[in-house]
Amino acid sequence: MKLETIEVIFYIEGLGSDKKVLERAMEETAERLKAEKSIRVHDVRVEEIIEDPDNDTLPYSGMIEARISGPLNAVFNTAVRYAPAAVEVLSPPKIEVDAKGLMELLGGLSYAMGQLIDKFGPLAAYPSLEEFPEPQIGYSREEIEEFIVEDRKILYRFVVEVFGDDEETVTRNFAKALAYEGCTINKLVPKVQSEDENGRKYILIAAELLSTFENLIQLTAKYSPVAIAILEPEVVDITAPELQGALADVAGFVYELTMRPLKKRILEKKNTEFKLNP
Repeated sequence: MKLETIEVIFYIEGLGSDKKVLERAMEETAERLKAEKSIRVHDVRVEEIIEDPDNDTLPYSGMIEARISGPLNAVFNTAVRYAPAAVEVLSPPKIEVDAKGLMELLGGLSYAMGQLIDKFGPLAAYPSLEEFPEPQIGYSREEIEEFIVEDRKILYRFVVEVFGDDEETVTRNFAKALAYEGCTINKLVPKVQSEDENGRKYILIAAELLSTFENLIQLTAKYSPVAIAILEPEVVDITAPELQGALADVAGFVYELTMRPLKKRILEKKNTEFKLNP
């Protein structure tokens, strides 16, 4: 990967029920960020804690504004570790990443998100797909070239693990889910790996897809594929808005996963209070 330096501002939000505890946590986060070795930290500012009297569960909030720079991989890794509430890309206006470098980025992201998904639960959740039309699968070489050149899409293969009772139904629903995510599907090949005593199957699905850069990042974060390969183009150009959107997507996914235990405790507390009140 071309080690072009990316400069961004991360806005890292903290929430809490105790002002002093939150202040200490925000300061510790700022110090941990300053000690990062893979990125350069230009400026870190910790804002004053704000109280919201109308919020009876997490009334205190704080914000850290951090201006950092580093290689693309390092910036994405930092977004995964700190889950900023917002991201602003300052420079450059566009970067170029070769296919090998992009695969390295996606492999690292898949591994990191896979660990979080194993701990907190899946990200890929959809409304009922029964009424969603079955997508087209398979395109001509001319159509694929047009997607790549005109729509700036990336042609890639990835392999994901899925589970279900019926291979055909699982594959059909997975195709619909990919189309729902905005993918163009060229190939989809399922292969049953094993089956438990209840008939539930462990299936690997190999997919050849076309997506924009941001869409590719979203899918990698949501599905944590076990294998991924970039086919075309050899060099991918990424604009600052596309990079900003992708970083914000990843940070949002991490925040959603890591906040689940807290949200569960808050919900349990509310349910208990409701039951205790006459």
